[in-house]
Amino acid sequence: MKTYQTLLFDVDDTLLDFGAAENQALALLFKEQGIPFTKEIEETYQTINKGLWEDFEQGKLERDELVNTRFYLLFKEFDREVDGVKMEQSYRRFLEEGHELVDGAFDLILNLKENYELYIVTNGVSKTQDKRLRDSGLHPLFKDIFVSEDTGYQKPMREYFDYVFERIPNFNLEKTLIIGDTLGSDILGGANVGMDTCWFNPSLKENTTDITPTYELKTLDGLYGILD
Repeated sequence: MKTYQTLLFDVDDTLLDFGAAENQALALLFKEQGIPFTKEIEETYQTINKGLWEDFEQGKLERDELVNTRFYLLFKEFDREVDGVKMEQSYRRFLEEGHELVDGAFDLILNLKENYELYIVTNGVSKTQDKRLRDSGLHPLFKDIFVSEDTGYQKPMREYFDYVFERIPNFNLEKTLIIGDTLGSDILGGANVGMDTCWFNPSLKENTTDITPTYELKTLDGLYGILD
């Protein structure tokens, strides 16, 4: 079995339950605006947001354009004009409060910290990710945290991983594993630079892409079996 030294963890829906944080933030945002947060609005937001993030990961869109236009585009679908920037600021304030952990995440990281070099690799907004990681108690357990906003690049771009690798002391690609829930950013990015990958897939989504992870997990504690 292969021996790993460095473990790179994604954040959202890998260590922190982003779905829970997002739903809470959206509900509070719409309550603040005095607008009923309906299932139709939620589904429309998810479709718009998912498309924008995919464009961002493919380098077709800048981060600021993504976050500052998604609510404008959402309300445009319902014939309502809003200030996308102000809406994003309010949403971000609510989102920063969401730091619910994925089942088993804290104990896993606490245990692995003794024998592995642990790093965070995440696409997102630095201030938001920093606060959520600190509030969850995970922040001090990692050697360093690499957020796309700070690097100038994002997963799955090779430049993002080059930036990360250059800042990890005594880095050895052959002894490094990336763990994440997204095939198109975590797994594709890792594969593109020749790194072993672990797809965290708790809902057992079907892989309809040509991206093949080295490992696949349903639960985080399954990682022990890979590392042992």
